[in-house]
Amino acid sequence: DRPQPFVRPFWAYEYPTCDDLAHRRHNLLNINFWWIELGGDQDGIHDTEEIRDELLKIAFGAWDHVKNHCEHKSENENWVLDWVGFLPGKRESRRYVGDHILTQREVSAEGRFDDLVAYGGWTMDDHPPSGFNWPGPPTVHHPAPSPFGIPYRCLYSRNVANLFCAGRNISATHAAMSATRVMATCSIMGQAVGTTAAIAVREGLTPREIYDKRIGELKQTLMDDDCYLPWNARRVPHLTREAELTASEGDPDPLRNGVDRPVDGDDNGWVGAPGSWIQYSFDRPRRVRRLRMVFDSDLNRPWGDMGNYRPLHFEPRGVPETILRAFRIEALDQNNRWQLIVREDNNYQRLVRLETDVETSAIRFIPQATWGAEQVHIFAWDVDGR
Repeated sequence: DRPQPFVRPFWAYEYPTCDDLAHRRHNLLNINFWWIELGGDQDGIHDTEEIRDELLKIAFGAWDHVKNHCEHKSENENWVLDWVGFLPGKRESRRYVGDHILTQREVSAEGRFDDLVAYGGWTMDDHPPSGFNWPGPPTVHHPAPSPFGIPYRCLYSRNVANLFCAGRNISATHAAMSATRVMATCSIMGQAVGTTAAIAVREGLTPREIYDKRIGELKQTLMDDDCYLPWNARRVPHLTREAELTASEGDPDPLRNGVDRPVDGDDNGWVGAPGSWIQYSFDRPRRVRRLRMVFDSDLNRPWGDMGNYRPLHFEPRGVPETILRAFRIEALDQNNRWQLIVREDNNYQRLVRLETDVETSAIRFIPQATWGAEQVHIFAWDVDGR
């Protein structure tokens, strides 16, 4: 709530005019200074400490500029620098060679691979090797569709039998890597590899044998864990498919279409008021052992770049208002009375899976409250007898 002076360390670089940071957008809000990068024309391993020191000189010099020299410095006088990372993050480095090498042309064509296990949505974002020292624009964005698929065969080594790769080292060309290397994409490639490793250990298979023998199981396991695989649908349990599905309001049938989020204009969900219900009825009493639900986590909400900035009166992010907070599940007993089998009053998860063991001719899901939204929005509700 008051000015925060900053004195440039003597070892930091000095950028007295905005022309010294030409082509580098350096307003404080909604920018994370991604252009402070070096090392593409050096040895990223042996020169790491030298690169780190240079990055620190640039970072503190850039902060000195926005605080003390920038044309808009008056807008920045109350901001304080709280934290600076000291470990250089490798944007791109060595890449393994897998059974498939993802190319720029395949990214541009959406990557609709049969063995798609992850996806990206970033442009092909090509930075010059000299990074900050390049006098021109710090990147060129080559368009890429959103989403585009990433095949499983890019996530294991071609010639090392038991070696997986995920993240910024997958089997891809430089151009394709410029789209796949962003953090959210790396995280879902990591989920794909972690899931594959579990199946491989359980079955005694190599990564390549998973592709030959278990790629369908891998994809279904990922989707059951609520990992989105574009142009694929989750296999809905037999008990869910054969039951009669009704609701107190609206059309509940999208809840069992195997797509657990809005896609291409289709909502793929059910909307109802708190206190309404959705019901599966069976032709005879059935044993229900597993319940699976996917709630609306407001995936399309604006996110911005606020991960790096905390304004004075910043309102912390909480649970998305659209998530279902409270619900109960009831089963019809032999006397045709509804019996409570599950009650939850403090849910904050998007994916909820519950183990149960009840024999019933009907089971009913009753949403009771969200974290703030007026309507309840659900993408999946499965019942399974396995």
